[in-house]
Amino acid sequence: MTQTAFKAGGAAVVAASPPAGRRVRRSAFQRKLFPYLLVAPAVCYLLMITLYPGVYAIYQSFFFVRFNEWIPAGFDNYVELFQHDEFWGALWNTFVIGGIALTLECVIALALAYYAYRDPLIRGWRIVFLLPMLFMPSAVAFIWKLAFADGRVISDLLMRVGLITENIDFLGVVWNARLTLIVADVWQWTPFLFIIFVAALQAQDKEIEEAARLDGASWSAIFWNISLPLMKPVIAVAVILRGIDITTMFANVFIMTQGTPGGTTETISFFIYRMGFRTFNFGYASAASAVMLILTLIIAQLLLKRFFRSGRA
Repeated sequence: MTQTAFKAGGAAVVAASPPAGRRVRRSAFQRKLFPYLLVAPAVCYLLMITLYPGVYAIYQSFFFVRFNEWIPAGFDNYVELFQHDEFWGALWNTFVIGGIALTLECVIALALAYYAYRDPLIRGWRIVFLLPMLFMPSAVAFIWKLAFADGRVISDLLMRVGLITENIDFLGVVWNARLTLIVADVWQWTPFLFIIFVAALQAQDKEIEEAARLDGASWSAIFWNISLPLMKPVIAVAVILRGIDITTMFANVFIMTQGTPGGTTETISFFIYRMGFRTFNFGYASAASAVMLILTLIIAQLLLKRFFRSGRA
């Protein structure tokens, strides 16, 4: 607001000019609604690429679908699915391969986080541990397939150091083939847990550690008795997130093993792909997707209740 002085009858009069702009006063409802309007485009986009395909797949699972031919099937796809041994085999393979890989990733990530947090030398090279996560999953699968099978790099190294006398058939033996998938997954996704665990260690109250150090506790004792218990909620969330992601393991299976030998490395994601895009039984594949989605939600919910009962870890 500006002021203008002028004389009227010999006396100076100060008049206020109208403001150039006036701030619009919003109601309490508008102020509460404004943040939601800002995130609405992103939320709509996420719902479009996640919720819609899920609802569409569930709807499609109640039909026999062959390209443009849709025949109502009711629950027949689900009944056939639960009677299909290959489905249960793929579910078991996902549990075995994913469970071993997740356990190794958690242990290795915790060890790396411990040393990266404590050791100044390793702390300066933390970015190196993140490099595997930056590669495309398909590129990682090709690299490890070359190392295990096509180029026999692993076998050649083992023979050179005298651990074996002949090449190992990694893709022709059940547990060797599973080992290749586990190694590829652990190599690429351990950094994901590593980032979370290092962040959890850095976020802890330093005064607790200093008090323990003054009492004469070693770094290892502090980690096992103080840091690790405090990290329990973070570890639980990280394991749940990574476990959900492991159920979608596809690129490694598709490129490295194709489910061989005898379907013992076929995960549930590859099973759904095979049913949908090789046998063109889209309704059946959608039923498998819906069952896997429900199982994943139930397991994740049970784990969350287990680790966060009554809002506390």
